[in-house]
Amino acid sequence: MPNTKSYHFFLFILCFISSALGGTVSTLMSVYLPVAIKDLSAQNASDINTISAYINAIFILGWALGGFTWGILSDRQGRKKALLLSIGCYGIFTVSTGIANSWWILSTFRFMSGFGVGGVLVTAFTLMSEVWPTKTKTIFVGILSIAFPVGIFSAGLINYFVEYWRNGFLIGFVPIGIALIGIRFLQESTVWRAEKKLQKNSSTQLHFSTESKRNIWIGSLIFGTMLIGLWAIFSWLPTWVQSISNTTDAQKERGLSMMLLGIGGLTGGFFSGWLVKAIGMRKAMISCFSICTVLSFILFKTNQYFSPVIYPQIAGLALFFGASQGILSSYIPELFPTNIRSTATGFCFNIGRLFTAGAVLIVGVLVSSLGGYGNALFIFSLVFIPGLAIILFFNIPNSSSIKNN
Repeated sequence: MPNTKSYHFFLFILCFISSALGGTVSTLMSVYLPVAIKDLSAQNASDINTISAYINAIFILGWALGGFTWGILSDRQGRKKALLLSIGCYGIFTVSTGIANSWWILSTFRFMSGFGVGGVLVTAFTLMSEVWPTKTKTIFVGILSIAFPVGIFSAGLINYFVEYWRNGFLIGFVPIGIALIGIRFLQESTVWRAEKKLQKNSSTQLHFSTESKRNIWIGSLIFGTMLIGLWAIFSWLPTWVQSISNTTDAQKERGLSMMLLGIGGLTGGFFSGWLVKAIGMRKAMISCFSICTVLSFILFKTNQYFSPVIYPQIAGLALFFGASQGILSSYIPELFPTNIRSTATGFCFNIGRLFTAGAVLIVGVLVSSLGGYGNALFIFSLVFIPGLAIILFFNIPNSSSIKNN
């Protein structure tokens, strides 16, 4: 693999854009959901909340299964192949979503879009962690984590300017083009190549040591608890905004809210590497989980009607969402040796999504029983507390001490 600044720049741009578009694809349906479901189900179903919940949940389920599958493929067949195939997968099925003529066909396409997105977010971070120079790795992996919030912002921007939901999903043509470019220019990880050669020569099998198994469960619990609360909020925030809006500008309020989620997450992720350097990994994680808990209470329990004060509250919550993703995305891959890194990272990143899918489904199906969207979202944000407890009371491993063998 060329060890040049120009190649590193190309690699970073490809990983960044593909991850950003993954963020766009992930949240685009959320911002269009109130209008898209009415369009698709107006004459087929009366319970729009339930249908919306299933569509959100099936996407996250696909994401989780994709993270597992592409992680295993990445360890066995290479980082390049897994990354480019997963990019192409979510691109093709995003375009397909825009031409769906029923909600169950749309759900199928959303499942496959999620399947591709899950692979991109595992393989892009794994490839970067193996290729990027050690001296600046934490900072640039942290910057890479802002790609997803950039995509969330883009989803809000698309919703703001593109009123017809089907046209918004034409964005899927862009990742298809990126995957085709990557076939020509992206190179395989030399670290992965060397490990595969060693395994071939020594007949070594994939092996999860006792330490790796412990790290998998710790990484899964920390990442998963943040993920459940984060995605319950991301999936239903636009619908919550719609439910408390008392103006005729609900479309713009939804779009601006999603853009602020993106801007806040972008800023938090960008500075996450510097935050870790300033106060350390453990204190940075404690700060993110604590502040997300407090701000979720303020946002969802003190606002009964929509007002401009909601905008800075959303931005503040997103700031620490973004920081948490940057910190954990840098921390978790470094917990594992090369031969199991992508598989283990895929597990840590995605086991929580199985529960996240359930949380997103419950919010939609039981929203009335839970006391409305605001109360339901606050209830699920309480999951940040167990994550905080794990960090406070367990001796979590220091990723910098993990040996790459």
